[in-house]
Amino acid sequence: MEKLIIEHTEDTPKVHFEPEIGIFSIEGRSLPENAVAFYNPILEWLKQYENTENKGFTFDFKLDYFNTASAKQITKLLIQLQQMTQKFDIKVNWHYYVEDADIMASGLRFAKLIKANIELLPYE
Repeated sequence: MEKLIIEHTEDTPKVHFEPEIGIFSIEGRSLPENAVAFYNPILEWLKQYENTENKGFTFDFKLDYFNTASAKQITKLLIQLQQMTQKFDIKVNWHYYVEDADIMASGLRFAKLIKANIELLPYE
């Protein structure tokens, strides 16, 4: 399966999915004008990934900021990942700047909302 790479812009995060090595990441700011249009290709790519024979992967979120529309799409993404755990061994990491209580709290809310094991990882 091909990599999925979307370079960041001022309003969108970098998306870097490398199925060969099992590392998927979304990093940066997520304020797209149309969050559904931005995240749909990501959700579709993951649906295609479900049909592969790959083993498992690590999914890293390292978001500095995201708006409400992005939060809805991130929720969809996390729900899809949760469903994929029936087939794949998936580790989800939620990285947050050590002094950013809002992003840390968002990670906790997402974990509680979808009843998933999300590891919160502070960085400096």
